[in-house]
Amino acid sequence: MSIRDAVLANLKKITDPLSGQDIVAAGVVRALNVEDTTVRFVLEIDPKHSDLYTPIRDVAEEAASSVSGVERVSAMLTAHSDKAPPDLKPKAKPQPQGPQAVPGVDRIVAIASGKGGVGKSTVSANLACALAAEGRRVGLLDADVYGPSQPRMLGVSGRPASPDGKTILPLRNHGVTMMSMGLMTNEGQAVVWRGPMLMGALQQMMSQVQWGGLDVLIVDLPPGTGDVQLTLSQKFQVDGAIVVSTPQDVALIDARKGIDMFNQLKTPILGMIENMSTHICSKCGHEEHVFGHGGVASEAAKLGVPLLGEIPLHLDIRVAADGGAPIVVSKPDSAQAQAFRKIARDMIASGNA
Repeated sequence: MSIRDAVLANLKKITDPLSGQDIVAAGVVRALNVEDTTVRFVLEIDPKHSDLYTPIRDVAEEAASSVSGVERVSAMLTAHSDKAPPDLKPKAKPQPQGPQAVPGVDRIVAIASGKGGVGKSTVSANLACALAAEGRRVGLLDADVYGPSQPRMLGVSGRPASPDGKTILPLRNHGVTMMSMGLMTNEGQAVVWRGPMLMGALQQMMSQVQWGGLDVLIVDLPPGTGDVQLTLSQKFQVDGAIVVSTPQDVALIDARKGIDMFNQLKTPILGMIENMSTHICSKCGHEEHVFGHGGVASEAAKLGVPLLGEIPLHLDIRVAADGGAPIVVSKPDSAQAQAFRKIARDMIASGNA
């Protein structure tokens, strides 16, 4: 005889106090399970008679324990009810939520480019500092996880603190609150991540950083049309995008793709910025259009979006960025700095910052 049959035989010797039958025949014993040397079963009773069945449970446990090979017995009293049984059908999957706002942040503006090397990060850093100089509360998120450059450009170093292990405290310099993956890794350390890790990092930096109260959060995107751009636009309420390009045709080809991406994602294009627009020799004053001229203005006109500004190709802009104090901060009265200040003032006047 198996252990299960032996246990049942012993339980049949116990009389049900209500029906007079044995507790097995009366249907009180339920879910009898034998696993190795452990026996488990349930005594299903009317809740009005729970006091009556408590000693029955004790007797049932002793009866099961007396079977050879049984080392442990677990008997539970459970009350049946006339109520409808619980709905065990799988719950419907929650509908995906739309883009979410970032607490405390009034506006989110993405700075994008179709390709790398057009100076998008330099524009982002200077524009953030220019908006701060105009009195706006500004945050800057360096979303270029693979190639973060904002810590160097803003002269920020050190690891952000996390007092509770969840909230991240950003760093601040030149009036700009800043967060970057470059602050979380060692200098020279490559970030080797697949798409899901990349998207998780972006969502964490957007939603778990204690940005405080901001008028505008500038998001310096990586070049191209990849996971970061898609996640940002789908998960968060992006109020608009600014596309940076040089005047040359090769850059404009990729800039068009970036604009098309934002159109597909229903993200408004606030305008375009032509970077490295012209070069003026510091020795003789000769002006030369190294990358061509007017290409971005022409493209903006075709698309019906504003040309926000033309930033010259100038050594001081590069030196200032490498030195940790953007040209807007280091040489605020220069023509180069004033080009960024004008863009900032126009953004404020149009309600975009």
